[in-house]
Order: sequence, then C-alpha cells, then structure tokens
Amino acid sequence: MIKVYDTPVSGNCHKARLMLSLLGLDYELAPINLLNKEHKTPEYLGVHPLGKVPALEDDGFVVWDGQAIVVYLAKKYGSTDWYPDDAEGMSQVQSWLAFAANEMWAGPAIARAIVKFKRPADQETAIANTKAALQVLDDWLASREWLACGRPTVADIAVYPYAAMAWEGKVDMSGYSNLNAWIKRIEGLPGYVGMENMPRPE
Repeated sequence: MIKVYDTPVSGNCHKARLMLSLLGLDYELAPINLLNKEHKTPEYLGVHPLGKVPALEDDGFVVWDGQAIVVYLAKKYGSTDWYPDDAEGMSQVQSWLAFAANEMWAGPAIARAIVKFKRPADQETAIANTKAALQVLDDWLASREWLACGRPTVADIAVYPYAAMAWEGKVDMSGYSNLNAWIKRIEGLPGYVGMENMPRPE
C-alpha cells in the first residue's frame, strides 16, 4: 500500500493526493503535525532528510518533494499522457515543474502562508510575486487549455494547488480569466479531489 506523509492544509501534499486520485490508486495517509514539529523528529527525518512534507513510500521506496512525487506516480502507474517520454514534451513539462517549485512557491504559497499560518515574511513582496506568476499563467493560457503538450500532464497538477488557493493570500483572482478557466478544467477532471477551500467557494 502506498503511504503518503501528509499535512491536510499543504498545497504540496495536495499535489500527491490529487495525482493518486486521478490515477485511481489506493493509499493511506500518515498525518504529520507541523505545529508539533513531527516533521523534525529523528523518525521522520529518516524518511525525508529535509524534514518537510510530503513524502511518499511505495513498497519500501521513498520519494519526497511534491513535484518528484507526481512524476514518480505518473511514470510508475500512469501513462505517457501524464508525463511524456519525448524530449520536447518532457522539457515542456519540466519547465512548469520548475515554475511550480520556484515562482509558485515564492509567490502564492508564501502569500497564503503569511495570511493563513502567520508565517513571517514580506507580504508586499509575496503579493507582487504572486501577481507576476499568475500573469505568466494567464498569458500562457490565453491560447492553450493546458500548460504543456496540449493535454493534462503532471505540469498542471504541480502548478494547480497554489494557483487555485492564491486568493487565500489576499490576491484578487478576478482579473485572470484564462487562469480561472484552467482551474475549472482541472477541477472537472475525472477523479479530481479538493481540499479545504478548494474548489474556491463561490
């Protein structure tokens, strides 16, 4: 049985849960309480040496990082529709996985954490980074339904959670019509599962 070391309110953890659900895979959750510093215990550091969530264990094999987990699941249990084998498609997907790990973290994830979890950080900078990242997405999606390869891929799954929750960081989402349409397309995929405040309350 696949095990996911999980914190329910984490967007990175949601990437793993969403990918598992889209692939129709059974799994169990191992809750990690960040407030109680369970991610810094020796036991958990033996699973994830950086002491972060998520981590995934599959028949003794452990993989950590939200982007790495969706790639692993797609390659082992999915098809090339989710993660292509050709150089062009793979490079497109990898570009957006890097975007998920960098721009989406520095912007929407941090802006949300400042508001929701009282994380100490510069809110003005986080909101500016968020707007810049969302504008990149909105512009890219003006002539495309999906981020890469003309179909849903792990790129969409990796970018989606913090884009969908950007409003929790006090960012007005109304000006990003292409992005909002893409969010709805992901939420319409067979097997989609959400989390707290996702899909966004109307």
